[in-house]
Amino acid sequence: MKSALIVNGLSLSVPSSRGRVTVVDDISFDIPAGSKVGLVGESGSGKSLTAYSLMRLIKDPVRIDKGEIFVGGKEILGMNMKEFRHMRGNDISMIYQDPMSALNPIMRIGAQIIESIQLHTEVIHSQARKIAIELLASVGIPEPDRRIDSYPFEMSGGMLQRVVIAIALSGEPKVLIADEATTALDVTTQARVLTLIDKLAAERGLSVLLITHDLGVAAQFSDEIMVMYSGKLVERGLVNQIFSNPVHPYTKALLNSRCDYTIDVTKPINSIAGQPPRPDNRPEGCVFSPRCAHVQPQCREGVPPLISVQDRLSACFRAEELFEVGMVK
Repeated sequence: MKSALIVNGLSLSVPSSRGRVTVVDDISFDIPAGSKVGLVGESGSGKSLTAYSLMRLIKDPVRIDKGEIFVGGKEILGMNMKEFRHMRGNDISMIYQDPMSALNPIMRIGAQIIESIQLHTEVIHSQARKIAIELLASVGIPEPDRRIDSYPFEMSGGMLQRVVIAIALSGEPKVLIADEATTALDVTTQARVLTLIDKLAAERGLSVLLITHDLGVAAQFSDEIMVMYSGKLVERGLVNQIFSNPVHPYTKALLNSRCDYTIDVTKPINSIAGQPPRPDNRPEGCVFSPRCAHVQPQCREGVPPLISVQDRLSACFRAEELFEVGMVK
């Protein structure tokens, strides 16, 4: 299957007292055309930095040290910004985490959508307004011909997130990045927004990268899940593979520490021992080894590569062994 997005060997760094420190470490992945892929991990694992790299929104002091990013077969890191601005919004677009921060509070929402439409297409204002009303209707905004003249403060969080989705779709992109797009919403609104993105992806043939720290959200939405820890991809597989029998101890620990209706409320909630390492204080060998219940001497000596294990990818020396025994409780 053709890939809509390909990332090869992407590394990012930030300055520290010890010099530059790698925060996203040589990651590679692809998103097949028309598929939905979830990227999960604890806060600080590098998920959002990866997303902002795909949109070329990385600025000093953060720096892209190496790597390639292909969108629709075109390598974007080698482009000058004028070239890439023609692709941003048209070929790849993003739904941002906080709609109140993404929208200008003193501009009517219609003006903001129209501005985006005219940035990507050569239409006059009246035509752009008509398209904006149609976009608002497509994302489920009631009375779009009236709501188009509302200010952001006159709308609820769920409605504002729909407006942000409308802006992201205004250039008819093929790749859509949703960066923690439901984090600030209540559970009911969260489900509605995910259902909306799913519906729009199917109707428009979008390839979607969903970035979230919530495994339940990723499972509800995604075809595949990628797990990230301390700047590295540690596992990738189909949703049913990841949830039924993960082959990386970090993925297992995430699953066993989740809180949902299936947990035994008479017992203490599981947690992952310790804390993720600071980028400037990562351990030798496997970055998860200090917190891993399955650690072996070799884990502290060498860095496990991301390799194919039982039809999925895992960066663990003991992946085959752990697959055989099954790790999820």
